[in-house]
Amino acid sequence: MSENVNNATRPPKRPVPLWAQILVWVGLLGLLAILALALKRSQQGVVKVGDTVKDFVLTTFSDDQHPDGQQIRLSDLRGKVALINFWASWCKPCEQEAPDLEQAWRFYQPGGEVVFLGVDYVDTEPEARSYIAKFDITYPNGPDLGTRISQAFNRQMGVPETYIVDRQGKLRYIQIGPFQSEAEIQGIIDPLLAEK
Repeated sequence: MSENVNNATRPPKRPVPLWAQILVWVGLLGLLAILALALKRSQQGVVKVGDTVKDFVLTTFSDDQHPDGQQIRLSDLRGKVALINFWASWCKPCEQEAPDLEQAWRFYQPGGEVVFLGVDYVDTEPEARSYIAKFDITYPNGPDLGTRISQAFNRQMGVPETYIVDRQGKLRYIQIGPFQSEAEIQGIIDPLLAEK
């Protein structure tokens, strides 16, 4: 009999409102979609040496000649060797390699067969511009807006990272961490130039 008394004193259960049920289901579906996307990306794996690199567009920081920035598409660089360097103004190892990258760029630029692209990763534009000025960097640089360029390489490490792409658009070299010298950079690029 005490069971009936206890049940009688409890307030009746209220049903969960429909809007709350819908909100829970939308949240669960959203979470599943995010997990599926992450799983798909992890299964794709990092771009490996020998793979064709997915096309991307780098919009450079604006300057006097290009007030809206210049758009550089990787596929437009076919026939040239491309060095793509991911860096950030807050990255100390990036500072270590910046002078060597700039010297290598100045060595190759007159020949027109090599293009360097700097990709500023997770940074602010004022800090990035200060970094570029500090190291007197003259090759094209722009931000990795929405990490689209990182996704082309399926990057999973930090900065600096450098990818060297041959004349046919195939990834030929990956450097995780800073280069130690201009000679090291030239030792990678020169054989690719000789392949014609």
